[in-house]
Amino acid sequence: MKLPFARPSAALPLLLCLASSAPLTLLAQDVLPTSKVLVVAREFTKPGRDHGPHEKTEAGFVSASAASKLSSHYFAATSLSGPPRALFFYAYPSFAAMEAENKAIGQDTTLTTALDAANQADGDLLSSTDQSIWVFREDMSLNPGFRVGARLEEISSFLVKPGHDKDWEDLVKLVKDGYQKGVPDSHWGMYQEAYGSPGDGYIVIITMKSAAEIDANFASGKKFVDALGPDGMKKLAELEAACIESEQTNLFMIDPKMSYPSDAMIKADPDFWKPKP
Repeated sequence: MKLPFARPSAALPLLLCLASSAPLTLLAQDVLPTSKVLVVAREFTKPGRDHGPHEKTEAGFVSASAASKLSSHYFAATSLSGPPRALFFYAYPSFAAMEAENKAIGQDTTLTTALDAANQADGDLLSSTDQSIWVFREDMSLNPGFRVGARLEEISSFLVKPGHDKDWEDLVKLVKDGYQKGVPDSHWGMYQEAYGSPGDGYIVIITMKSAAEIDANFASGKKFVDALGPDGMKKLAELEAACIESEQTNLFMIDPKMSYPSDAMIKADPDFWKPKP
């Protein structure tokens, strides 16, 4: 796994992450807040070494973090589509806060020793790792935030053609308007790449409580089409052709055993994050 920048082998696709210092008043709501900076660490597992074996080695990172009372919380999600891999999400209010946390980790020799040991055990299961840093785009998001009770994440990645940023902005605005009119309860968080990806990259993260929401999302397609109308759908197709170089969507399952959630996350959904024996 990874504490951002704390592992030699780890260098990293959107959601959402809540601030580790989320006010407790927010726990009464159905949505936990989104932070400005999102770090995503990815670990690709060797065949047959995911799930159970990976959860066991990740327990070393969770134990080390809890023992040091590390403030850099994270949660994990494992792939249900695409190559077998685990994603670890860290959220920070600023780049300065990320740097401060990294310095604190480096100065804690007990923690770094425990992380080195966990890193070595974990590395035997992995084929590759990477890390990327993203910045939250509130203007391109709709009803963003981590849904309390979320068990799944749908993550879509988009690579925008060079020189077509304006087309991309117009496309997102058109899509957002269509959902606000036709399916107003829709929600997603949009992040723009800052470091670690090819450039002009964006990820869209949707948190879901169950797979039934996937069925509902497909069923709501007609409402979106009706909201845009023929002219809007034509404009949508033109903008997509003009600005999108590539896109991909994958489904992930949130894994509490590989996560080190914040107090806000635990108090909002204790039976999931910290189930009683």
